[in-house]
Amino acid sequence: MRVPLSWLREYVDLPATETGRDVQAKLVAAGLEVETVEQLGAGLTGPLVVGKVLTIEELTEFKKPIRFCTVDVGRANGTGEPQEIICGARNFAAGDKVVVALPGAVLPGDFRIAERTTYGRVSRGMICSGDELGMGDDGTHGIIVLPPEHEVGTDATVLLELFDEVLDIAVTPDRGYCLSMRGVAREAATAYGLPLRDPALLDVPAPNSYGYPVQITDPIGCDRFTARTVVGLAPEARSPIWLQRRLQKAGMRPISLAVDVTNYVMLELGQPLHAYDRSRLDGPIGVRRADAGEKITTLDGTVRVLDAADLVITDSRGPIGIAGVMGGADTEIADPVTDPQTGLVTGTSEVVIEAAHFDAISIARTARRHKLSSEASKRFERGVDPQAAAAAAQRTVDLLVLLAGGTAEAGVTEVSAPSAPRTITLPANHPDKVAGVDYGRETVVRRLQEVGCDVYGQDDLVVTVPSWRPDLAEPNDLAEEVIRLEGYENLPSTLPKPPAGRGLTERQRVHRRVGRALAGAGYVEALSYPFIGEQALDHLGLDADDARRRLVKLVNPLSDEEPALRTTLLPGLLGALRRNDSRGSHDLALFETGLVFRPEDRPGVAVRLPVDRRPSAEEIAEVNAALPAQPRRAAVVLAGAREQAGWWGRGRPSDWADAVEAGRTVAAEAGVELIVSADQHAPWHPGRCAAFHVEVDGEKVLVGHAGELHPRVVKAFGLPARSCAMEIDLDLLEKANEGPLRAPRISSFPVATQDVALVVAHDVPAADVQAALTEGAGELLESVRLFDVYTGDQLDEGTKSLAYALRFRAPDRTLTVDEATAARDAAVALASERTGATLRGA
Repeated sequence: MRVPLSWLREYVDLPATETGRDVQAKLVAAGLEVETVEQLGAGLTGPLVVGKVLTIEELTEFKKPIRFCTVDVGRANGTGEPQEIICGARNFAAGDKVVVALPGAVLPGDFRIAERTTYGRVSRGMICSGDELGMGDDGTHGIIVLPPEHEVGTDATVLLELFDEVLDIAVTPDRGYCLSMRGVAREAATAYGLPLRDPALLDVPAPNSYGYPVQITDPIGCDRFTARTVVGLAPEARSPIWLQRRLQKAGMRPISLAVDVTNYVMLELGQPLHAYDRSRLDGPIGVRRADAGEKITTLDGTVRVLDAADLVITDSRGPIGIAGVMGGADTEIADPVTDPQTGLVTGTSEVVIEAAHFDAISIARTARRHKLSSEASKRFERGVDPQAAAAAAQRTVDLLVLLAGGTAEAGVTEVSAPSAPRTITLPANHPDKVAGVDYGRETVVRRLQEVGCDVYGQDDLVVTVPSWRPDLAEPNDLAEEVIRLEGYENLPSTLPKPPAGRGLTERQRVHRRVGRALAGAGYVEALSYPFIGEQALDHLGLDADDARRRLVKLVNPLSDEEPALRTTLLPGLLGALRRNDSRGSHDLALFETGLVFRPEDRPGVAVRLPVDRRPSAEEIAEVNAALPAQPRRAAVVLAGAREQAGWWGRGRPSDWADAVEAGRTVAAEAGVELIVSADQHAPWHPGRCAAFHVEVDGEKVLVGHAGELHPRVVKAFGLPARSCAMEIDLDLLEKANEGPLRAPRISSFPVATQDVALVVAHDVPAADVQAALTEGAGELLESVRLFDVYTGDQLDEGTKSLAYALRFRAPDRTLTVDEATAARDAAVALASERTGATLRGA
């Protein structure tokens, strides 16, 4: 909501010295999100005056049409002589009043006006458009043509209200009343302790039986409908400058007088309105649910197919508007048309004003169903004051009569469903308990009355909620109003005192260590939304029966393309990888830790937890039992160079081994050793995929995968060639941890190194050979490392050579050569038995 400070001052007598920044601070303290304060007219200096076009000479010898104009600016130029100005715009004629920037003026953007020779003539100034003055779009995209009554030579900056401050407020869903000047003015008046001049306090005639007929068949969807009629409007009447400027400052474009007035009253009172051309209505106005498949052409020219749940406005022909969202083209206010022969202006001269109150949920669903968000739907979704409809209709009628010379018909239609004021019983000390501050009854009553509530009672207060605050539904809502008006900054800040010996859980420590370790290994953390769609799973190449295709669907997803909770971290990371690569960052290593969601066979139904007390352990357990499994995962993705080239030597690209090493890094932080083996698992390349296993309670458990992504997956996601990824289950790693890590015992005796090269079949995994060597070498083996893989002419076809470095060390003595050799031979023997390995060269 954009709030011009000059408009706000009409309802609250703010101190003359208060700036937009001052008002912003006050409103922020009252709980409103005032994002910015825009300074209109910043950088604009005069002279900027009203001028009258005397003559126009068309210069046709140039590539584009140019006009040489003489303009009367009175005595503003110091001489009283006509000002000669070159202009390329075509939307004005001789005799029109325009806005002229004289030499010496500076327009927004530091655009300085001076005499200059152009197109063979001397131009002494500029005829201005709205965009050039920073006014915004006025719908013409051309020169500002002023009404003829404005005097030549007068200051145009005052006439056009070019200097102002505009507060841009991000209105939260519970503060729908602040989508109006009336609502923001009420907050400002409360913040400053000043009286409010409520623009809705108007004398409204009582409803009678001879107003425009209205029939409501769905009183739940529409509980109030007011209709008023104005006749005798002058079709040629234009919105005055003050009204156009207020609309522009509020972010709306002037269209025509009738439409501008309805938009103005909506901004003023918060009540959306609609004006129908009465000559284009056929029969009574009705409100009902649409028939499935009905069609309507809305004001934006789009033909829309209606749903049976849509609430529509009708006449005898069918739908003429989508209630609370957008009107129909069939009853649109007609643009004025001038007869070139007679000069007679024709257009809409009779209008029916609609001011109705619609169900917020129904309007929200319709707007989302048709992807049609409008200024009206934004307000109805957040709650509109149902009691303001009659005042808004009266205000619209008054403005149309004043500005267009119309006459208000005596008929007043008001159809409303029976309703009673909402009351809430509130213990007088309830806000004290919520805030931990002793406000006292008098303060509580005073603050609730400032909100607009009627308050009765002593220890137990009976609070009648104002009609414009549908968000006030229970005692805690009222307590929040007291607290925010007293000032959140005045709440005492008390740090909790945890019992001694408590801190982060082991699960939390592991999570933090994993993040630090990956960051230390050169990975950058990327946080993605936990939502996913079927398309991402298709891109991953998952089989139809893959467990990752079993999704938890959301009832109200942020995006229809991602309506479910993720079952893997990879799509979000791969999306981040693609975005960064497309923006020029080609050497990437990203990681993320977070939850994935795996539904059980039978979905549960969560119980509603109480808010007036701490839930019991049984209630919490019921909620947890109804939730899907949420294992914690860590994942990485890599692309481009892993080591950069430089003066130190050649770099190298990231590959599957780096992804495997990332898995080992994560496991090491959890105090677990991974068992790595070859595997085939989507979305990885079948020949470059490793499976991670750990031992949990003596059983081998799969915890993750790593490797190079399948080329089809790379193409589907638009990733760099040979991108790699790893994903691992942190919860299973935690289960595999056998307790606190034991510090290794460091031997002071020297190490004995033995190298061995084994020839195995090409399809034998190096990890299997290494596992056999480790087991066969016995307790003297300190470490084993694969340092070379060879395939070539010196070996038989279908074989490869794996060279390992074995380090032996005893804790209590120096090993002899015979002991080290015996341990090596035992390792080779077991590797030969299990994998068919033979010593190279034997």
